[in-house]
Amino acid sequence: MKKINFILLIIIAVLLGSCTKDFEEYNTDPKHPTEVPGEALFSNAQKRLADQIASANVNINIWKLWAQYWTETTYTDEANYNIVNRRIPDNAFSTYYRGVLNNLKQAASNIDAVAAIGDDATKAKTNKLAIIDLLQVYTYQRLVDIFGNVPYSEALKINETLSPKYDDALTIYKDLISRVNADLGQLDDSGSSFGSADLYYGGDVSLWKKFANSLKLKLGLYLADVDAGLSQSTVEAAAAGVISSAAENCQMVYLGESPNTNPIYEDLVLSGRKDFVPANTIVDIMKGLNDPRMDKYFTQIGGEYKGGIYGLGNSYSDFSHIAPSILQPEYPSVLFDDVEMKFYLAEAAARGYNVGDAATLYNDAVTTSILNWGGTQAEADTYIANNPYDAANWKNSIGTQAWIAFYVRGFAGYTSWRRLDAPQLNLSPDAQTPDSAIPTRFTYPIKEQTLNKTNYADASSAIGGDDLLTKLFWDKF
Repeated sequence: MKKINFILLIIIAVLLGSCTKDFEEYNTDPKHPTEVPGEALFSNAQKRLADQIASANVNINIWKLWAQYWTETTYTDEANYNIVNRRIPDNAFSTYYRGVLNNLKQAASNIDAVAAIGDDATKAKTNKLAIIDLLQVYTYQRLVDIFGNVPYSEALKINETLSPKYDDALTIYKDLISRVNADLGQLDDSGSSFGSADLYYGGDVSLWKKFANSLKLKLGLYLADVDAGLSQSTVEAAAAGVISSAAENCQMVYLGESPNTNPIYEDLVLSGRKDFVPANTIVDIMKGLNDPRMDKYFTQIGGEYKGGIYGLGNSYSDFSHIAPSILQPEYPSVLFDDVEMKFYLAEAAARGYNVGDAATLYNDAVTTSILNWGGTQAEADTYIANNPYDAANWKNSIGTQAWIAFYVRGFAGYTSWRRLDAPQLNLSPDAQTPDSAIPTRFTYPIKEQTLNKTNYADASSAIGGDDLLTKLFWDKF
């Protein structure tokens, strides 16, 4: 993927600061954003989104902990599901709405306001607007998958309401699918788009088509237990066009120098902090499966892989550490990759959708993950022979292997566990939930509970209570 344009990011950093504001401020910028080129706003939104996905900062992103890939050493609140002290939901809510969605909305407005002269300019403009919308869809899906019902139809409409209503999550999903379909109809890969201002794909419209189909596949598959008909038709329509190789992955590759390095490098290396060690959950599961990726995921301690006890205080020096390759400043932040799509297709096939053979797709997904992490074909063949696809218990087969493959991609791993209930995760005796149960969502931001009280109360009632253990609409089993 394309390297980030360093000068461009410096310009963006100057033009667009970020801070946590209340909902009524999300659509307001005293520096007159209409004077900022839409392309710069788009780049800024891309970086904010990639940073949020990659970050290990517990103030904004604790998914690597909740997926039980990592656990904490000195401070253990977040691994035990205390998300109130640091107001983590507030910070995430603000980042997605103000840092990403509002910048994308303003980018679309500014680009749309510039007249396109000639066929080439018209194609480029149409492509830009469709790409912006696709990232909006991607962001809204993450919000729904974090909270449940969220502001959608009235979100960011400062001139209409300061207290946006929360829309039904299933209704949002269905509208997001419609938007992706419309965007696919608009994308024309004979034309250009953002060029170097696109920090993910360098303006390659054909790759954005891959992204669109991948997003459509994911949206459709998540509806499998809610609306089987829509799920199947959506997945089957998207399957042939999804990301299918590492060269097509949607990711942001960082630079080797500050301030444009991967947030993991900033949080764990530059900071000098020793807050995390690999969790015994993933270390023990991978050891039990004789997984060849262990040396790519973790270091050894005393000649063995040893994970910290999930949820309890762990001495940093007594356990394995995160592998050095993951802590490099250039390490990418991934939105979608080929492995994720292969596991989705395997799941779709297991559900009876017309996308191929489930065992073949499972083998392909596992093999691709091992190869992408630097393993060999022989290692992959041996691993699959020892851990074959089990059609009678496909959720465990696919769920366990997808969760292992998504390592570092905390939200992807956590959501895979929520959807397929595999593998078996650990329960911390110090967890701040009833019976030490693992949460299935974030509670709503505290600011929403006070500043948007009526709509917050309606949303809480609609989803079955604003509780960490309330299941999302697609989490039926």
